[in-house]
Amino acid sequence: MSENLTEQIKEKVKEFFLKAGFSVELKITKNDRTFKIDVQTDQPKELIGQKGTLLLEIQHLLNAILKKQIGQEIFIDLDVGGYKERKIKYLRELARAIADEVALTKKEKILEPMPAYERRIIHLELASRPDVTTESIGKEPNRKVVIKPYP
Repeated sequence: MSENLTEQIKEKVKEFFLKAGFSVELKITKNDRTFKIDVQTDQPKELIGQKGTLLLEIQHLLNAILKKQIGQEIFIDLDVGGYKERKIKYLRELARAIADEVALTKKEKILEPMPAYERRIIHLELASRPDVTTESIGKEPNRKVVIKPYP
């Protein structure tokens, strides 16, 4: 069943990109109910968009299409050319560096606005640190993470 479902997803995702005019190679791995789809293409920038916004929109659209066509609740995590992987690594390093600065100076820092999944990475990376705390402020699409020294 799972292998058949993976093949179904692969076919539908490949068809989606072909109809959109992109030649792609896909690698799909399954983790619980999430299917991680790594897309390789000659045109990664056209699929990622500015700051990864188009990539997130494509992921959202594909999730909706697959749910309707396959008829069951599945989740996909779409990545193009390792973009998300590199972005997550960068965000974790940024979170640690700013947390170190906040702990040292005892002054809070407000990060640039970012999507929910990026804010979540910051919060999770710093959750176990006893010297700082985090919170999100503002309204979408301008929500930001604030890193504060722990009182």
